[in-house]
Parts: sequence; structure tokens; C-alpha cells
Amino acid sequence: MNKKKKDIPNVNFVADRLASNIRRIALLITTTCLLAACSQFSSRPGATTFHNISARYNAYFMAEQDMIEAEFTMRKAFKEDYNQLLPILLPMDSVLSLPVKPQLQDAIKKASIVAEKHQNSKWLDNSYILLGKSRLYLGEWADGLEALRYVYANGRDENDKNNALILLMRAYIVRKDYSNALGVAEYLSQQPLNKATLKDFYLTKAYLHQQNGEYLTSVAILEETFPLLKKSIETARIHFAAAQMYDRLGQYALANKHYRSVNKNRPDYDLGFYSSMNSLQNEVVLNPKKDLSSVGFDKMLKDRKNDDLKDRIYFTMGLLAEHRKQIPQAVAYLQKGAAASKGKNLEQKAYTYLQLARIHYESLESFELSKAYYDSALAILPQQAPEYRLVADRKRALDSFVAQYTIVTTEDSLQKLARLNPAALDNKIDAIIEEKEKQRLAEEEKAKKAMLAAQTANPQNTTNLLSNGNERRWELYDPALINQGKIEFKRAWGNRQLEDDWRRSSRPLRSTAGNNAINPADSSATVAGTEASTSMKKGDPQWQEVHDLLKKNIPLTDQQFADSQKKKEDALYNLGKIYRFDLKESQRAITTFERVLADFPKTQYKDEIYYLLYLSYEDNNQNKSAWKDKLLSEYPTSTYARLVSKATDVAGSANSGNPVKEYEAVYKMYTDGNFTKALEDIEQNLPAYKGGSMEDKFALLRVFLIGKVRGKEAYSQAITEFIRLYPSSIYLPRLKEMQELNSLSMGKR
Repeated sequence: MNKKKKDIPNVNFVADRLASNIRRIALLITTTCLLAACSQFSSRPGATTFHNISARYNAYFMAEQDMIEAEFTMRKAFKEDYNQLLPILLPMDSVLSLPVKPQLQDAIKKASIVAEKHQNSKWLDNSYILLGKSRLYLGEWADGLEALRYVYANGRDENDKNNALILLMRAYIVRKDYSNALGVAEYLSQQPLNKATLKDFYLTKAYLHQQNGEYLTSVAILEETFPLLKKSIETARIHFAAAQMYDRLGQYALANKHYRSVNKNRPDYDLGFYSSMNSLQNEVVLNPKKDLSSVGFDKMLKDRKNDDLKDRIYFTMGLLAEHRKQIPQAVAYLQKGAAASKGKNLEQKAYTYLQLARIHYESLESFELSKAYYDSALAILPQQAPEYRLVADRKRALDSFVAQYTIVTTEDSLQKLARLNPAALDNKIDAIIEEKEKQRLAEEEKAKKAMLAAQTANPQNTTNLLSNGNERRWELYDPALINQGKIEFKRAWGNRQLEDDWRRSSRPLRSTAGNNAINPADSSATVAGTEASTSMKKGDPQWQEVHDLLKKNIPLTDQQFADSQKKKEDALYNLGKIYRFDLKESQRAITTFERVLADFPKTQYKDEIYYLLYLSYEDNNQNKSAWKDKLLSEYPTSTYARLVSKATDVAGSANSGNPVKEYEAVYKMYTDGNFTKALEDIEQNLPAYKGGSMEDKFALLRVFLIGKVRGKEAYSQAITEFIRLYPSSIYLPRLKEMQELNSLSMGKR
């Protein structure tokens, strides 16, 4: 009996185990059935609900958070340049995305999970859009565009398809494919869009027209967009961009309306500051009688929060002073702005230098200082800045310009002195030396006082001439002052050789003024002083040495005067070409060429100058025809006469206006052996491309064709003309070799 009682628990245990196994098997069967019903390819309500929830709150949610974090970081890192037009949308820049590359790659990975495991989810289209956007930010354009096009072609939700097209349009804009972007915009304008999608579409379309330079259309679209935007810093910067476009359109009152709206939309400090500055600038322009002192600039300068922005305040004051034709005040304000620029705001300093360079060139005609400011601006201007290429080209042009201009002014001054009688000439030279001695001593005294003041202010650092606020900076920290100092040193001392002081002091005191060409008629002519700080006296050996050296450069003999005239003629001719082709200033080119003809009636450049004057006048100007007739009557057989006589037929050419196609057509005739027809065509079309990037290439082919058609004499002359007309051409070394070979060949014959 006891044994049976002991066996009862064992029976119950077996029964419990059996029931448990049955439940497990039932659960496994149920789970298997549910999973089979929740396949990503199933369209049953239970399956789609499961995959919608799994996609939205797992993979897509994490991908979306990565994108939000990446865009926030990129927006924070993006440095706004308030001197340029603010882009309405954040640029899709692969360089800007480098710091957030891990987040974007993680977003791609998570978004891809939705495509792989949740095909029946309604978040599939959103995941493809997110994936495409991430790839665009990373610079993977082909994959990004393919993902967006896939959504448009296969998407199941119309809103998602429209959002994909908006992002596709933005990608086209970034790549400057404006025709495709406009095609997408035309399609979207016909679609019913919800409020959020309509806002994004308007902003992207306004961005398209802004980047394409169509500011009036862009601001018209933005005016429709602002009611859809909430107050935010992003809305504030869009108001600022709209105001900038109104500024460019000359609508200053409307611009001020949007500048005031910036401060109503919670901008950051810099954005609010620049909007206030631009608004004040417009108020002065709209009210010419407004006194600059009453605008509020003084208050801004005294505000400690604007310590890092004083350069911009002075820059604006300089612009307004120039607008009112107050050039000295404008230069003073801009120089203060350059001195106030801090290290982190070098871009503003570059724009200040550009304004100073332009004023010194256009208004003051101080070409050397203008060149120095262009040099300084180019040294700190970012290469990706829109003005960089233009500034670099202008700087190169001014380098050549200053060299030729210096020759003209120097020879003019020397020739004026040569016309004086001997006694008057000696008195003039002595006066120049005396004036330079006074200047030298005054500068030495000023330098001593500055050094003493610096030592008194800061005994621990006697070499530091930096001062606080708006005072003068130490030259070694300011590129413009360095360039200006080089010019002044060269004027005063010439190209002095760099050597140890003991070598100089071991030699007798002597002049160094002979190292460069001297212009003794100018008060800033190169006159050497002595190594010591004592003044030279008239009658001293050093004085007489300098006197004789200056007099030596004056063209007193007929041969010297003729050489001086030749230098001046060549320099004026080169100046005219620089004005015409490099600086694009036709009127100054005309004045210079006419001066060459007036001063040098027998100039060797006469036929070419006639031709260049013909090119420099507008088509409807009667002087154009006059110079053409003059060229044809005086030089009927010259190359330039043939170019002018056939220039009117250019418009009828099949490829007119397309230099590449025109060159290909002529070159094909050359390779086919049709030399005569090719030469006729190239001489007919060459005037249309005068000053263009392919002009020297056309001219080179013309040289070859002349050799085939007109013989060796004409060929040799054509090479000489090419070398004279295109001194900076990349084909010049080869042409010089050909000239040498041609000379050897003719010599043997």
C-alpha cells in the first residue's frame, strides 16, 4: 500500500511533461503559421501591418535619425558668406559631408534593410528616398539618382513619388543641369501637392531660379512660400536670401522689408547683424540726404558684441562713402576695416582688399597700389570663391599693365627733363635730391618716434608694433602693407642686393639708385641716401655721385632720345592691347591707340592699330567704318585688311558662334588637302573669335595654311606676326622652333 502511494507522484509528473510538450508543439505550429502568413511578399492585412510596424519603428526610424543628425551637423558646419548670395537650400557637397560620413553610411545600411526585408511595407518608398538622399550627400550621384528614379517609376504613394522628384530636381540644380531640373519642375507644377510637399517644391524651384541667375522669378516664388513657413532660423536666412536678390534687382525698399523680417524669425547673432547692416546701407541709398553719423554705425562700433565684426561695419561705411563720391573717406574706412579684420574672418578682409584695389584703379588711378591690393586679396581669397578666377586674371593683367605703364611714365619724365637747358636741368636734379633727403630724414625720425612709443607702451616686446583697436598693425601681419612697403623700398633704394652688414660697412658710402630705371622728374624717384642717418649736403662727394647717376639716365643725345621714344612707343602699344583684351576696357584702349598714332605717326604697328581700333568700336558707331576704310585704303594687301573685308560674312557661316565646330570644320579641310578653301574660311571667321580662348589656335592653323598656299616668304612673315600678336600663347615655343628652321632653310637656299 505504501509502495503504491509512492508511485502516484511519478504518474503525475509524466502527465505534466506530456501536457507541456503538447503545448510547445502547438505554439510552434501556431508561430510557424503566423510567420508564413506575415511574409514580406504577402498582401494580407496582418502581414502588411506587421511589416509596416517593423519597418517604421526599427530600420527606417534609425535611418531617419541618422539623416537628421547628419543634416544638423552639416548645417552647423556650413560657413555662411554674407558677402555672397546665400543659397536658399543647403548645398549637397561631398566635402561638407565628410565629417558625417559614418552617419550617412549607417542611414544607407538601415534604409537598405527595409528594401531587403519589408517589401510590402508602406515605408519602402520613404526608405529609397532616404537612401538616395544619403548617396547624393556622399557624392555618389549615379546611385543616388537611380534610387530616386526608382521611386518615381515604381512608387505606390503619390506623395512619396512627388518628394522623390523634388529631391531629384535639387540634385539636378547642384550639378547645374538646369534644363532637366526645369523639366521636373514643370511636371510637379501639374500635380496635386499637400502642404508640406508644396513648401518643399516652392523652395526648390526658387533655388533653381536663384542659381540660374533669374532673381525676379526666384523672389516671386519665395513670396508665395513665406506663408507656408514657420518661424525659425531657416526661415530667417531665406528672408535674407530674398532681400539679397531684391538688392541685386535694385529694389531696395522691398529688400529692407525682408531684412526686417529676418529679425522676426529668431536668427543667430551674425545673421541678425548682417541683415541690420544691409538694411542701414539701403536706408542711406534710399535717402541720399541722410547723414552717415546718424545711421548708428558709431553705436555698433562701440558695442563689445561687435568686436569681431568691426571690419564689416567699416566695409559698409566705405561702400556708402564711395556711393556718395567721397573717395578719400571711402579709402580711410576700408583701410580701417582691413586693419580690424581678425584671423578667423579672412574672407571679409579679402573683399575689403578687392574694394580698395578697384577704387585705386578706377577712381584714383594709382595702379601700383591697386596691383598690391589685388595681390593681397588673391593671397587670402578662397579658391572656390566665385570671384577667384576673375581676380586672378585681373591680377595677371595688372602685372603686365604696371610694367608697361611704368615705362611710359618714366620715359615721359626723362624726356621732359631732356628738353631743359643744362643749368635748369642741374637745378632740377638738385631739387629732387634735396626733396628726397628731406623725406628720408622725416621717415627716419618718424620711425624712431614709433619705436620709442612702442618701447614705452610695452617694454617687454620692443619689436611688436601691433596696437589695439583700429591702430596700425605690424606690417609682417598684413599682406597689403607688405606689398606697399616693397614698393616704397624699391622706390627709395632700388633692387638692393641682400648681403651682410659688415660687407656694406666695409665699403665706402655709395649710392644704390642705379639698380633700377630712375624717374628723376617724379618726386618719388629713386634717389639713394647714405647708410648713416646724417643728411647729404650739396657739394659733398655723395651728393655729386647721386647727381651724376640721375643725369646719366636722361636721354640727352639724339640716339638716347630715339631709344627712349622706341621704349615709349612699344609700351603704349602694349598698354592698348592690355586694355582691349585683358582688362576689357575698350574706351581706354581707343584712347591709348590714338595716342600712339598721334605721338608716333610712322609707328610700325599702324596697320594693326587700325584693325584694333576697328574692333574696339561698337557695330553701330560710325568710327568703326572710318577705321575700316582707313585700313583698306592705306594697307589694302595686309593681313588685317583681308580680315576686315571678310568679317561681314561671318554671320553666314554654318557654324558661326561655335569656335570648336568652326575649328573642326576648317581643320578637316586642312587634313583633306583643301588648303585654299580652308585659308579663306579661317580668315573670314577669325575676327569673330578675336580675344577668345581659341584665337591663337585659329591663328596657328592659319600660319600652316599660309605656308601651304602662299609660299615660304609669306610663311615666314606669318610666323613673325604670330609671335608678335600672341606673346603668351602656349604654341609660341613651337612657332619659334619653326621660325629658326625656316630661317636655316632659306639660308641654305
